[in-house]
Formats: sequence, structure tokens, C-alpha cells
Amino acid sequence: MLIASVVLYLLVTIAIGLWAAQRVHNSKDYVVAGRSLPLYMNTATVFATWFGAESVLSVSVEFSKSGLGGIIADPFGSSICLVIVALCFARAFYRMDLLTIGDFYRKRYGRGMELGTSVVIAISYLGWTAAQLTALGLVFSTLTDGAISLQTGIIISGIIVLAYTIWGGMWSVAMTDLFQSVMIIVGLGIIAWFVGDMAGGARKVIGAAVEAGRFEFWPKGGAKEWLAFVTAFLTLAIGSIPQQDIFQRVTSAKNERTAVAGSLLGGGVYFCFVFVPIYIVVAGLLIDPSLGKLLSAPDARETQRILPEFILGHTPMWIQVLFFGALLSAILSTASGAIIAPTSLCTENIIKPLYPHMSDRQFLLTLRVVLVSFTFAALIFALNSKQTMYDMVQSAYSVTLVAALVPLAAGIFWKKSNNSGAILSAVFGLAAWMIAAFTAPDATVPPTLVGLGFSISGMVVGSLVPLPTLQAQHPRAPR
Repeated sequence: MLIASVVLYLLVTIAIGLWAAQRVHNSKDYVVAGRSLPLYMNTATVFATWFGAESVLSVSVEFSKSGLGGIIADPFGSSICLVIVALCFARAFYRMDLLTIGDFYRKRYGRGMELGTSVVIAISYLGWTAAQLTALGLVFSTLTDGAISLQTGIIISGIIVLAYTIWGGMWSVAMTDLFQSVMIIVGLGIIAWFVGDMAGGARKVIGAAVEAGRFEFWPKGGAKEWLAFVTAFLTLAIGSIPQQDIFQRVTSAKNERTAVAGSLLGGGVYFCFVFVPIYIVVAGLLIDPSLGKLLSAPDARETQRILPEFILGHTPMWIQVLFFGALLSAILSTASGAIIAPTSLCTENIIKPLYPHMSDRQFLLTLRVVLVSFTFAALIFALNSKQTMYDMVQSAYSVTLVAALVPLAAGIFWKKSNNSGAILSAVFGLAAWMIAAFTAPDATVPPTLVGLGFSISGMVVGSLVPLPTLQAQHPRAPR
């Protein structure tokens, strides 16, 4: 019955995605849903995109291993990111009426920055997308008791996500996100109540976490531990700002006010609700302490099995159906957004400029071809990665933090920023990060923080010191 329910759920999701595809008449519909999403749909897309596999399977386990301090990046950093976007960037993004975030770099700095940042941002999505495909593969492997291997499950997951995203683009993402958000909130809410009751009530579950020291937030140790803590926070809090999926959700709103409110509400709902799977895992470990052995498994990915194995081994069928329905919702909603975002960037900012006379129909076809290609690349990444989903997500945002954030922020808020500064910022940040990561990955100052520092320096030096060879005519900063 459980497997049949999962298959039925997947079929319903694909059907919704194909139904939404009827709204796609041009490339603007495909990429930003015609800039017409009302507040409730815009909020749902923001929430569902952030609430992915790592929120259910990895963040919850990371809390049980390291406490609140161990999840500083997600949900604390990721939620703050949405607040920063809403208050500081949403209005500027919406008023510029752009199709992708790569268009901003072209409009502000020129073709070179458009191409470079688009490539960097698109590559950063490989880790995030791979995390979702790995999670879905894990679900298939767990449900079939290993009859479907993790590798085979990952391949099947890519085909499923592709099936309902390829035709409807952002409209399919928005419609399925709304359905999946309801499934996540209702399903996990009921499960938390049921499992918490099994463990002896909320007071006992929270008390066990307090007794185990899981609510300790600030790092213990010296400068190295504090800098690692700050870096983990900044990686998601500001490193995820220059991402196409956030840009798409802002610019898919029906108006500027909705764009701001949707980001704020989505971030608020996400931050509150991400503690629900954390609560379920703490209760599960209280009920079955033997599952705790997975916390120290040699393969870090094994820790992600704690919640599925607890649900399958200790709850009735109807709870299992609710759990896997909610889990699939979390995975699919994030995965679909994670493949449409880099697809839009690659097509609009890398391929289209090479064919300036491309018709809108040809552009739509190219979008779908790129979508298939990126999904294939993410599958290869997922099949070969040994990282946990939590680590994959953090790695993805390190790239944009050191190479794309400073040019974006300076381009909006600093009138003196120019093409020279943007190029030096991206090159210095990326080069310093990579050198530090290869030569001194365990140094007191984390490589990501080194890259961010050099990125800021590059922007200041390039913008204030005359460098004629890099200068290019550019428009004034957007207001």
C-alpha cells in the first residue's frame, strides 16, 4: 500500500505539472510565470523551494549531532537570506524587469560579467540539485528495502523531476509548489503530534534535547571555531542572494509589493516549520535510541536514513503514507526549482547572445534542451558525490558568495562600482577561495571567508583605481 501511495502521489504531481504547462505561451511564462503569481502562490514557491530534502533529512540529524550551533547555516542563515532579499533587493530586482539575474550583470557591467557570473551561478546549482536527487533516490531505496539501489533511485528521480518540469517551466514549479507546500505542512504537522505523543509529549522531547545540550548555540573554542561559525552563517545568509531561483521567485510575483511580502512570509514560514522535522527526529531517537548509531556511521550519508527508518519501523501505515508524501513534496518542490533556475541562466545569458536572432519559439525549445542537459549533469554529480545533502548545499553557495555577491550588491548600492571592479571582485574572490581551499583548508580563517575578503578588495580597487584595459561603458546603478 505504501509503495502504491507513493506511485499515485508521483503521478498526481506529474499531472499537475503537465496541466500547468497549458499556461506557457512564451519564454516569459516559462521562466518567470508571466510575472503574475499572487501572494499565496509566491509565498508557497519561496517556502517550498527552501524546504527541501536537507531540511527534512539532514538539518534534523545535524541538530541531533551538533545542536543549534551546528545548523547555523540552515535554517538560520537561509531564513535571514530571504529577509535580506525582501528588504534590500526585491524592489530593485522587480523594477528592472529582467528575465534572469544574469541580465542584471549584463545591464550593469557588460557582456563579460554576464557570461562569467552566469557560468559560476549555474555550476553552483549542481550540488543543490544533486542533493535533492540523492534524497529521492534514498527514498526509493528505503521503500523497496534495497531492491532499488541508491544509484538506480537517483536516476529514476531525475526522470520524474524532468517529466513534470520540462513542459511547464516556472508555471509547473509554482503550481506543484502550492500543492506540495500543503502536503508538507499538513503531513509533517500530524506526524510531529503523533510521534511526540509516542515519546511522552512535547515537554519530554524538548527536555531530552535540553539535557543533551542541543540548544547550545554559540561555538566553544577560540578564533578558528568562531570564524567557522560565522562563515557557515554567511555562506547561506548572503551567499545565496545572487541565485537565480530567488530572483525568479521575486520577479514571478504579480507586483512589487507581492514580491517583498512573498519573500518575507516564505522565509518566516520556513524558519518556523523547519523545526518540525527536528522535533520528530529528537522524539524518534528518544523512542529508539539504537538509531543513534547511525549518527557516527563511516559514510556520512547514512545519517540521513535515521528518520525514514524510524518511520518505517515504529509507526502505522497511515503515518508512513503521510511522511513519504511530505518528504516527496519537499524533495520535488526544491528539485524542480533547482533545475529550472540554471536552465534559465544558461539559455538566456550564455547561449542566446550567440544567436541574437533566435525566435521566442526557438528559445523555448532551447530552454527544454538545456533543462535535460543540466539534469543529466546533476545526475552524474549525485552518483559520484559522497557528501551529505547538508554539505552539498553549503558547498553550492560558497561559489556564489566569493564570486557573485559583491558585484551584485555593489551594482545596486554603490554608484562608483564599475566593470573593472566587478571583474576583479569575481576573479580575486574565486581565485583566493580556490587557492586557500587547496593549500590550507583547515586554516584558522576558512577559505570561503578568504575569498569573500578578496572579492570585496577587488571591487574597491577596481572601482577606485583607474584600469583602462578593463573599463567598459555601463549604465548607472539602478535606484
